[in-house]
Amino acid sequence: MGDGVNLQFRQQLLLIDGNLGAEDVAALKFLCTDLIPFKKLENVQSAVDIFQLLMAEDYLNEEDTFLLAELLYRIKCNFLLNKLGYTKEKVQECLHEKGRVSPYRQMLYELSENITNEMLQEIVFLLRNRLPKRRRTTSALELLILLEKQGLLTENNLQMLEEVCMNVSPDLLETVNSYRRAKVSLPQQENTLPAKESSVSHTVGIRALNFPQETSIRSVSSNVNDHYAEEPRSLWEHVGNVHSIPSRQDNKAATITQSLSKMNLELPREFSNVENESKKMSSYKMDGPKRGFCIVINNVTFDGVLQERKGSSKDAEELKRVFTWLGLDVKTYTDQTSEQIKELMETWQQLKDHKDRDCFICCILSHGESGAIYGKDGELVSIRVIMSYFTAKRCPQLAEKPKLFFIQACQGKEIQRPVYVEADARIPDFSSMQQSLSPSESIPEEADFLLGMATIDGYASFRHVHQGTWYIQALCSKLQLLVPRGEDILSILTEVNEDVSRRVDRCGTKKQMPQPAYTLRRKFIFPVPRDPPPSQQY
Repeated sequence: MGDGVNLQFRQQLLLIDGNLGAEDVAALKFLCTDLIPFKKLENVQSAVDIFQLLMAEDYLNEEDTFLLAELLYRIKCNFLLNKLGYTKEKVQECLHEKGRVSPYRQMLYELSENITNEMLQEIVFLLRNRLPKRRRTTSALELLILLEKQGLLTENNLQMLEEVCMNVSPDLLETVNSYRRAKVSLPQQENTLPAKESSVSHTVGIRALNFPQETSIRSVSSNVNDHYAEEPRSLWEHVGNVHSIPSRQDNKAATITQSLSKMNLELPREFSNVENESKKMSSYKMDGPKRGFCIVINNVTFDGVLQERKGSSKDAEELKRVFTWLGLDVKTYTDQTSEQIKELMETWQQLKDHKDRDCFICCILSHGESGAIYGKDGELVSIRVIMSYFTAKRCPQLAEKPKLFFIQACQGKEIQRPVYVEADARIPDFSSMQQSLSPSESIPEEADFLLGMATIDGYASFRHVHQGTWYIQALCSKLQLLVPRGEDILSILTEVNEDVSRRVDRCGTKKQMPQPAYTLRRKFIFPVPRDPPPSQQY
């Protein structure tokens, strides 16, 4: 019996390892620095290596998996918590008593995620006389570890860190100051919640928090109706440094400034006048010899309990027509297993032809749950893992080029539906396992990504069995309408939000709200095609 339990436990760890990318492993490694000696961590190549070290130190076993749950929570891989029998809420409840990641380590991790590549280069330059000359520092986490190894950074000696932050970006210094204040005034609450979390007023119907990312995540949303606004653990909770652009119905930047000031957050200077900044913003280069590749993964039939996604082929066909019209080379894949999806991502990641293209687009149509989509085999694949194949480090051919991902899948449990409207999710076995994960948490920690989700976390998205999904049909319709007018992608997605939010099922009881999130640094504008839109060609 004991051997069987142990085998099952190790299989769970392997499943978790398979859903973690290289950046996640680096984050886990860093957060374990106070628990495992530097020397042992140096040889870590995978999450399994970390699990082995934690088990050897008796931090992790089949009876007590909380430390691993805490680590996954800290790096925002909440969709994996159910593998350990936890939910995000349960982890939060237990952090005060059982949390092992120190506030100091949390602070450094948050700081590292706010350090952009450009900032990192400046910091390395400032510290060039103190760092090993033959060693090239490639990440903020690696730099912090190096400073700790040389004794230049400790829990009680933050002076050099503060000086560097002040020189490079005073905003970084606020993270250190927040840690100092918490250490002095609220020592008994240091492990209750991550330093980056905060509750927010509903003044503008959206939430904004300190998000530890290399590049600020910006999310666009139309006004969410009362039904969504009243939901616990709603969209923006635990998202962080999300700069929210108001919808057309609520364009008062002053209101946002007031809301942020109540949270002791500073509105970035560039958002003090959204309209003026929008006009000044440059656009991505979109005049290359070839526009780019667009892959469409259309999962219709599934093994096991997941239902057939009738009407999805209509979406896939429409996406192919529209993106072909926009100049992309479109390739469609049907009924892919979880492993096949990962293999596809790896294949496209390694493609040399990206060099001559302007952008890359990936559309996935499937069933889903919070932060993940289902393969045909009924296994979940993390959206974050899918997107991480195309970071600048792993796919240099797409470095500094826009990478757009559109996900048509539920992000929560199935709800009651009429005959012709289905929800893209299975009925979960345990409602208590439902977790809240923002689209922003799925985006890789660097620039030039956009993630368009069909629905906010925790909710179903809707699909007509003949006409396709609300989201994809609205997306295709708005692209055809607004690209010829020269609108950028974020303006188009705001229109998609409004379109979908106005739709209702025939019983008048079901609604849906899409949610884009992005790390784009410039405007993304499709060149206007010479041919009329597909909708006008037939």
